[in-house]
Amino acid sequence: MEPVRPVSPLWTFGLLRSELTTTFRRWRTLALLAVLAAVPVLVGIAVKMETSDGSSPGGGGGGPAFISQITNNGLFLVFTALAATLPFFLPMAIGVVAGDAIAGESNAGTLRYLLVAPAGRSRLLLTKYATVVIFCLAATLVVAVSALTVGALLFPLGDLTTISGTQISFAEGLGRALLIALAVAASLIGVAALGLFVSTLTGSGIAAMATTVGLLITVQILDQIPQLHALQPYFFSHYWLSFADLMREPVYWDDLAKNLGLQALYAAVFGSAAWARFTTKDITA
Repeated sequence: MEPVRPVSPLWTFGLLRSELTTTFRRWRTLALLAVLAAVPVLVGIAVKMETSDGSSPGGGGGGPAFISQITNNGLFLVFTALAATLPFFLPMAIGVVAGDAIAGESNAGTLRYLLVAPAGRSRLLLTKYATVVIFCLAATLVVAVSALTVGALLFPLGDLTTISGTQISFAEGLGRALLIALAVAASLIGVAALGLFVSTLTGSGIAAMATTVGLLITVQILDQIPQLHALQPYFFSHYWLSFADLMREPVYWDDLAKNLGLQALYAAVFGSAAWARFTTKDITA
């Protein structure tokens, strides 16, 4: 028997590059990113129009966190946009991409041909997950950069006041904004693993995407029911808005650490489940 040749790391990077190119060239992916980029634009214009007469946005008490500070400093539009997109728009986009990762290939009849390559199922699955995680970061940065651009165009920039009432420089505020964007992206890795697992259960990309998005909505509804307070700290969405603690002085790390730990747990559990399913699955398409 001819010995099995080891897979070159360059081939692995080539597979990842191919997956990233395929994912980010799809019209569906571009449409999702366009919707995410449009959210800060709409929020910024709405706040500008509402405050044109000197009133405070949201009547002084409504809207996402930080929204009352946008007129004082456009950098707060970054925080507001991330808070507005995190509960639904961002996880929905991740759910669509992750749900289609395996099921979409199966539905298109290309999965079997991918497995003919020397990567193997484990390496292919890991590459798919890495692609979804990179999309998490890209989608979050699209929201942040769009919000920063709109905030700079419509509102003044400068030193900003933290939630704790202390003043920090604009440069430090930009650093906090970057940390918040990274925290939001990390908050989505559990959803990415969940969507990938669902994608291994079916050969229909539409069914996998719909199931993943349905689970996202269900979990967030359950997270709002007071009678389930004992279970809610274990829902992947429970600590999503803990990124606001990065705007405190000093930073509160407790809920941020809980969020990262919870996302790592979901990634490990559903990533393992996806691997167990995919490596034993009978590929017929």
